Amino acid sequence: MRYRLVFAATLLLPACSQRYSVPVTASTSASPEETFGCIKKQLKELGYKQTSIDVDERRISAVKIDLKSRRPDTQFRRILNRMDVEAAATANGQTSIEISPHTLAEYTTQRGPTEVEEKESDELKADAQQLLERCRS
Repeated sequence: MRYRLVFAATLLLPACSQRYSVPVTASTSASPEETFGCIKKQLKELGYKQTSIDVDERRISAVKIDLKSRRPDTQFRRILNRMDVEAAATANGQTSIEISPHTLAEYTTQRGPTEVEEKESDELKADAQQLLERCRS
């Protein structure tokens, strides 16, 4: 009986958990190199600062700091909107663009800066859609 309860709990726990980040994808007929160049340029124009880049795999991470958000918590510092973007060639000759957006609340704790993932902000969703529209052509 006890094993059944543990088994049921392991099945129900993932079903009840909330997933914060939902990847956004699109396809384009441009080459992967052209698409990756467009992504780098557009992230800069949208106000994002590049944090990491993998040129060989055509992956880039960028962050935009939201200094307007405030919380009634003394440990709260700021909101970070982060995008992880990848451009890859597909089997049908297209280039896929995959964006993984993350909204993180940064807190100052005794361990130092601590990031807690939250639900995607509306600004981040709009920026992701705008990036896809600009680099889709």
